[in-house]
Amino acid sequence: MSENLPPCPKCSGAYAYEMGALLLCPECGHEWSPSEEPAGGTGTEVIKDAVGNVLADGDTVTVVKTLKVKGSPTGIKAGTKVRNIRLVDGVDGHDIDCKVDGFGAMQLKSSVVKKV
Repeated sequence: MSENLPPCPKCSGAYAYEMGALLLCPECGHEWSPSEEPAGGTGTEVIKDAVGNVLADGDTVTVVKTLKVKGSPTGIKAGTKVRNIRLVDGVDGHDIDCKVDGFGAMQLKSSVVKKV
């Protein structure tokens, strides 16, 4: 369940999983296409960290696993604190815009950080 799959639009169950091109809910048995917009969706997505905490602009987060950085002999080590994050609609799942000490400005995935 490391992927950020949407909750079931019928029962709001959090344990949805993929089967082929469809998403399935084991709690109510509902099947839906991931491209379908949920009924009554507001259009604002909630971005959560690796353990499920809701993130907001200006939060401080900690990197939970060592990350490789292209062009750098060393990566970002687990436990590195990143202050004053900004949530963006990034490319390829990179939804956090931040500055990491020693590396500069970059984008991170919310699945590799934990709110402090």
